[in-house]
Amino acid sequence: MPKNRNLFSSLARRRRGLMSHAVHRVWAWAQEAGAVTAQHPGRLRFGRIGAGTRLAFPQGTVFGESWIELGDHCIIGEQVTLTAGLMPDLDLGSEPILTLGNGVVLGRGSHVIADTSVSIGSDTYCGPYVYITSTNHSYDDPDEPVGRQWPRMEPVVIGPGCWIGTGAVILPGARLGRNVVVAAGAVVRGEVADHAVVAGAPARVVRSWDPEKGWQPPLRTPAPVPIPDGVTSEQLAAVALLLEDQVEGA
Repeated sequence: MPKNRNLFSSLARRRRGLMSHAVHRVWAWAQEAGAVTAQHPGRLRFGRIGAGTRLAFPQGTVFGESWIELGDHCIIGEQVTLTAGLMPDLDLGSEPILTLGNGVVLGRGSHVIADTSVSIGSDTYCGPYVYITSTNHSYDDPDEPVGRQWPRMEPVVIGPGCWIGTGAVILPGARLGRNVVVAAGAVVRGEVADHAVVAGAPARVVRSWDPEKGWQPPLRTPAPVPIPDGVTSEQLAAVALLLEDQVEGA
């Protein structure tokens, strides 16, 4: 009897292993087939989707895509929401509402809600679960439920080269300059100058760049070491593999 139990247990483990392998293969196929690109837009008809841009599968809520323009080589993670307008099937005019420059990255689960103009500059990277919106609820009338009061809308502009950390919120009317760093969990409103670091809720400037003095307050981390002239990408890849082997062998 113990031998039979061991046999049944071994067969069950093997069956689970085969099922797990099959599920992962099917999911990998679905991720590839369900991704949205310029060549394979699926049901989505964006105003523009640039070369090399890819929306990972599964996508989040997407509507008003005729008024959404995506630049070249953007990476849109899984479950990212992109909307133009308060609801689907509105006529929003002739101009785009939501614009992403080239090389923008939106991390998994992020939301970009553009009821009026939202512009994200090239090479801006957003971590997971970032929330960018041009609309906020109003609560002027104390007798009316907040959700029934007409929202306020203000354009949002995010400059090129910014880094927006995980869980950050960019509120209506925000204008971020070039190469701005937004700390994880920060809540940003108003204007942020070029080359600033903001953190907190509400966000405030905690570090900024001075052309004469450099970063103020000074950075606590050492300056990056430049790659020596003449080093090829193949050599860098070989060094990376060597370091991985050393870590695995440690």
